[in-house]
Amino acid sequence: MADDRGPTPEKPEAGVLSGVRVADFSRVLAGPYATMMLADFGADVIKIESPAGDDTRAWRPPADDAGESTYFGSVNRNKRSVVCDLSTSDGLATARRLATTADVVIENFRPGVMERFGLDEQTLRETNPRLVFCSITGFGRDAGAALPGYDLLVQAVGGLMSITGAPDGEPSKVGVALVDVLTGLNAFSGILLALRQRDATGRGSRVDVDLLGSLLAALTNQASGTLATGRSPARLGNAHPSIAPYELFRAADRELVVAVGNDRQFAAFAGVLGRPGLADDQRFATNEARVRDRDALRGILEPLLTSRTAADWVDALTRARVPAGLVNDIGEAFAFAESLGLEPVVTSVDPETGRTSRQPATPIRLDTAPAAHRTPPPLLGAHEARWTDER
Repeated sequence: MADDRGPTPEKPEAGVLSGVRVADFSRVLAGPYATMMLADFGADVIKIESPAGDDTRAWRPPADDAGESTYFGSVNRNKRSVVCDLSTSDGLATARRLATTADVVIENFRPGVMERFGLDEQTLRETNPRLVFCSITGFGRDAGAALPGYDLLVQAVGGLMSITGAPDGEPSKVGVALVDVLTGLNAFSGILLALRQRDATGRGSRVDVDLLGSLLAALTNQASGTLATGRSPARLGNAHPSIAPYELFRAADRELVVAVGNDRQFAAFAGVLGRPGLADDQRFATNEARVRDRDALRGILEPLLTSRTAADWVDALTRARVPAGLVNDIGEAFAFAESLGLEPVVTSVDPETGRTSRQPATPIRLDTAPAAHRTPPPLLGAHEARWTDER
């Protein structure tokens, strides 16, 4: 690691990535999600922002108690914010100093922007051969380089919307920017791989991640089925193309899901319903048969399930080792995780202002080097003074 990086107050606590500095030029979601994960495990992430700040700072409501955007807050904890106006010589000089002394640079600008400012991989590597340079694009660096990388657009052109929604309804997006999150996870993984390679070779490498490629890889069984058969799947609502019953049902009071994954579970499910003979019915005796006759099976199951409350069914099915659960809202989902001892919520406190932020906990748990949720998402330029008069 370089040793001329300037002052490092609020240095991350010891973590598996302690000593790794990240110059984060990314905005909105995919890049900030990746760098937040790095920061959670000890990396020193410097969020380099324009004078207007990351776009998501203005994406509200909702806002937290301090009036800050909760969207921005969701992916920017444990970071420091430095404003660099790249249109000025001072701002550009600060950005270059941060980039040339970093272990990792991550960016998601339009093609040519980093080159225009002398912050591209080739230029930075001349003085920092150990640099890991991560570039996030919507559609790659070739023919799709100029296409705008918005999550909704990628969900549409990448096929996800075509398989999401009711069979007789319109295509639907997922309720969160899932493609951005997947891409952020891929960027996080790619950076870790590049750091591991640097440990072995002494040289950094380039990591390229794009939204469309991340989505296509995440389509997994739907993608492999299409490639093998030449036929694209249709929307099935909440049903599964290869398993039945594996979908949403209405109980007496609210919805629940039943996720039968094998014949044993179906036999147990039929027993709980008081219809054990269903497991011997040739229409439903095997998973392949149940998928083929899913409509007939659903016609039998629906009136049975509406006879009791959803919670009653979930309790009875869980005791019979049949996967089932309520359709929780997000608040109920956090409460459910709390009831299981998962500690899904963390609170970080700004040591200088006392400002607090409650966020979902990092889902990766390392027993020897756990994640640390140290500080709330930074206010714009909150760490500007740290870089004043830096050598």
